[in-house]
Amino acid sequence: MKTKAAVLMQQPGEWEVVETDLDGPRDSEVLVRMVAAGLCHSDDHVAKADGKIQHFPYCGGHEGAGVVEDVGPGVRSLKPGDHIVTSFIPGCGRCAFCASGHQNLCQYGALIMHGSQLDGTYRMRYQGQDVARSSLIGAFAEYSVMSEWSAVRIPDHVPLRSAAMLGCGVPTGWGSAVNAAQVTPGQVVIVMGVGGIGINAVQGAAHAGAGHVIAVDPVPLKRETALKLGATGAFSSIEEAAEFARSITNGQGADSTVVTVGVLNGEHLGQAFDSVRKGGVVVVTAVAPMTVGSIPVSPFMLAMFEKRLQGCLYGSMSPSGDIPRLLAMYENGQLKLDELVTTTYSLDEINVGYRDMHAGRNIRGLIEFPVLPR
Repeated sequence: MKTKAAVLMQQPGEWEVVETDLDGPRDSEVLVRMVAAGLCHSDDHVAKADGKIQHFPYCGGHEGAGVVEDVGPGVRSLKPGDHIVTSFIPGCGRCAFCASGHQNLCQYGALIMHGSQLDGTYRMRYQGQDVARSSLIGAFAEYSVMSEWSAVRIPDHVPLRSAAMLGCGVPTGWGSAVNAAQVTPGQVVIVMGVGGIGINAVQGAAHAGAGHVIAVDPVPLKRETALKLGATGAFSSIEEAAEFARSITNGQGADSTVVTVGVLNGEHLGQAFDSVRKGGVVVVTAVAPMTVGSIPVSPFMLAMFEKRLQGCLYGSMSPSGDIPRLLAMYENGQLKLDELVTTTYSLDEINVGYRDMHAGRNIRGLIEFPVLPR
């Protein structure tokens, strides 16, 4: 079948919307009609060449929601008509990580930058060339073929536009606070960068009962939104936030700082490390260019103050179980989703959406696809 898709032809580059050929689903795969896809910064990292990909053309998009149109042989968990949210790391359920409750570390996650399907082959082509796809998904396309392990079924009545962000931004941010930082009632938490990921770390920290949730972002829109979604204070710089945290903790500092800036560098980690108290934790969720090789952290303070650096991938979540749980919280009014979408775009406007992201106009931009006949 034919489908429009936004692809990169090189790094660095801009997204080009082209017509591609898409094969049907093979063993354990499903065909999904995409309804909405989030403009996550991770795909922009690829466009800006912060991380190298192995194959071009490359179809972006890993955060989305849609409707199953067809299933391949052996599919057991999904059927045509099911509504799904994408999981940018497939959860096989069988490897040691999945079996121990760490689906975010599934062994198949090693393939997310490769762009092929799990069997090493491709389903999309452009002008006769195989097209790699982001996180085995390629959500920047009207239709996508993906592993059933990359699709989490959700109730049909949940708006797919709202659910789309559960593919990455919401669980990544929420879990950064709740799982990785292990925020407990009364704690002081700094969230450094409150875009599409950090705003959900704010929500997670507030839900966990933090006494102070301190948002840090130079963009006024993001600080204002953070204050509406659970932050108790907001500052334009980490230095101001750290000083405030010390002022309310007898000079000690924050219990945890969650780093969710757009593009991570070593200076950010040094600042975050200095902002937490003895025994405090710095959660590193933001993505750095692969060329960044060191961080300015005092080894003496790391040991003598028992501070901790904690990496966090996908919010340390198990998406197949946690996405439905987060959706239930949304329906109960405990989690905001609709308020996260600042602007919607057509697929043809994808580069406009990313320019708006860089200009600080969006918390989350969202591509909405038209309903098309097959």
